[in-house]
Amino acid sequence: MTCLKLIVGLGNPGPSYSETRHNAGQWFVQNLADKYGIVLKPEAKFFGLVGEGLVEGVKLRLLIPTTFMNKSGQAVAAMCQFYKIQPDEYLVAHDELDFAPGLARLKTGGGHGGHNGLRDIFARTGQQKNFHRLRIGIGHPGDAKLVSSWVLKKAPMAEQQKIIAAVDEASRYTRDIVHAEWAAAMNQLHQFSA
Repeated sequence: MTCLKLIVGLGNPGPSYSETRHNAGQWFVQNLADKYGIVLKPEAKFFGLVGEGLVEGVKLRLLIPTTFMNKSGQAVAAMCQFYKIQPDEYLVAHDELDFAPGLARLKTGGGHGGHNGLRDIFARTGQQKNFHRLRIGIGHPGDAKLVSSWVLKKAPMAEQQKIIAAVDEASRYTRDIVHAEWAAAMNQLHQFSA
């Protein structure tokens, strides 16, 4: 198995978006940065905040794009091209409408499911879809017409606490994730519900 070289956390830049549902992926990467003492700094050539450190014995890069969500692929493509990172060597953490708050699930490959961040990553990395994902549940508003405003709002406190709990739980399996021990990570994480 190939160890991970990069974990990306999707979201929108700036303080007005920092606590909105769409930024759940960023929260996961920030959680890892805090946990492993990795400093995230702006890097213009990678269109994001970038950090590097030893995580559970693996040299790992962390990336939070500072573009808007629908241009996330710009940062991912730039970093993957520069460091020759293959699709199976990175994980993208992102918000997931199809899961309730309090759930987080790992997945490899598949479509973008309408997620604009994933859609742009596909477009800018040459349709390479076989990267790993951490899907962090934020719930669904019940009507497709309400999705855009839903993801750009802060969740009520009870839901927010569940989302953060799922992020914290996912970070407990960092060792399995970075060592690509997917079955072990899934067996634990997929039983969790905040």
